Amino acid sequence: MADLRLVPDGAPVDDVTDALLADGIGDGLPVVPPTATRLERMLTGVADPDEVLGAVPPLFGELTAAAAAYHAVLAGCRPVELPIVLAALQACLEPELNLLGVQTTTGTAAVAVVVHGPPVTALGFNTGANALGPGNRANATVGRAVALALAGIGGAQPGITDMATTGQPGRYTFCLPEPPGGPFPGLAERRGIGPDRGAVTVLAVGGTAEALPRGGGGTTADVLDPVAELIAGAALAAGDPSRMTSCEQFVVLPPEVADRLARFGASLDTVQRHLFDRGGTALTARAGLGPLQAAGGPGDLHPIVSGGAGIKMLHLPGWIGGSRSVTRPL
Repeated sequence: MADLRLVPDGAPVDDVTDALLADGIGDGLPVVPPTATRLERMLTGVADPDEVLGAVPPLFGELTAAAAAYHAVLAGCRPVELPIVLAALQACLEPELNLLGVQTTTGTAAVAVVVHGPPVTALGFNTGANALGPGNRANATVGRAVALALAGIGGAQPGITDMATTGQPGRYTFCLPEPPGGPFPGLAERRGIGPDRGAVTVLAVGGTAEALPRGGGGTTADVLDPVAELIAGAALAAGDPSRMTSCEQFVVLPPEVADRLARFGASLDTVQRHLFDRGGTALTARAGLGPLQAAGGPGDLHPIVSGGAGIKMLHLPGWIGGSRSVTRPL
C-alpha cells in the first residue's frame, strides 16, 4: 500500500481533489479524501491487501485489493461494496473483454457493471425508477469506483493513453442492478450462477438508446421490433455492418414490458430469436448487402429486466471494436 497516495485526516475535499487530479488521480468530480483510516476501514476483512490479482491496461498497473479499496474510497463506496468492485475489476481483466482496446479506443466504449443476486437487495441498489440515473449511493459509487480504478490503476489518461474522440458520461459511472425474480431467468443464472449467489457482469457498451413499443404494443413483434431496429442501426453505424457478427447486444426491459411479453407467451429464447431475426432482416434491408447479422447469434442478445414503471426499453450497444461480456460470482 506504500504507493497509494494518502492524505491526512481532515484534509479539505477541494484541496485533495485538485492535488490528486494534478497527479492524474480522479475523474474531475470531488472525491472522498483517501485517508489511512478510510482505507483501513474499506479493507476490513481482506486477508492480503497487497496480493497481486492481475495487471490493468493500458500501462498494466498491478490490481490489488488495496488499490481497488483506494479507488472505492475516492468514489464514496461503503466497505460492504468492496467485494463487488473487486470482482468487477477482476472480471475486466479476462481476455474476452479486451480491456486494452476498451481503454485506448477512439470510440465511446464504457465499462458497465451489472450486479446480480442477493447483494442487489441487501446493499440497497436501486432497480426501480431511474436505475441508471442519479439518486442512489450504491448504484453511483460502485460504477464510479470501477471506472476510477480502471483509469487510475491502468494509467488511462485522456489524450495520452485514453484516446476517446468524445467519450461518454457512462465513463464516470455505469452500474445497472438486476433485481431478483421476473419472468425470465436472470443473466447470471443463464450463465450457471444460482439466484442465491451474488455475481457481477462487466460489458463494454457504446452508449444507450431508448425504444418504445410500436402502436399499442399488442404483440411480441409490436414490442420488440423497435429494439431490433435499434440493434440493426448500431450495426449500420459501425461503418462495416459485418463487425457486429461477433458482438453482443444488451437490452434493458422494464418489468412492465417483460411481464407483457410473458403474457404473450414469449420465453427468453423467443425474445432472443425475435431480436436476432428481426434485427438481421432490418439490417440487410437497409444495407442492401445481402444477409447480415446484428449480433453473433440469438444467444448474444441479452435481455435484462430492470427499471421502474413504464414501457420504455433501453438498448446498450456492444462496443464495435470487439468485446465480450464477463460474469463473475462473488
